[in-house]
Amino acid sequence: MLSEKIKLFLENRNLYDESDDAAYRSVLEELNIPINSAFADFNLHTTAVTFSGRMYELYNVCWFALNSNYDLDLKAAREKLKIPNEFIPLDSFEAGSGFFYNKLTDSVVELELGEKLKKFLAGKLEPQWQSFNDFLEWYFELE
Repeated sequence: MLSEKIKLFLENRNLYDESDDAAYRSVLEELNIPINSAFADFNLHTTAVTFSGRMYELYNVCWFALNSNYDLDLKAAREKLKIPNEFIPLDSFEAGSGFFYNKLTDSVVELELGEKLKKFLAGKLEPQWQSFNDFLEWYFELE
């Protein structure tokens, strides 16, 4: 679940709603995301399509999965970048860099083409955020 700090931040900006959307829940189930995770809570209950923070425009993954070519983003990340299946893009990877959520560890890594991607693929790059909550607190500058 989302930390109280993040939930309060989103509520104060009218970006969080406790109601549950069955279509969004289906997306998370298809992606094999635990419904009780912070990632699921964020994507199920936020009311915006994208979010602005420190860098890149962050997706509501559920909305993009239902209303865009997000499946092509997943396919491109997996095939062209050789990103393992447990990593889910959180943005458009514009300019050759972006954030990826690891659904197995709840961590987030920022990747970019070149050395950083090579280190990641060689297993020599640790995630910069150990949890999705940590990432969101950094992204929204709540630390």
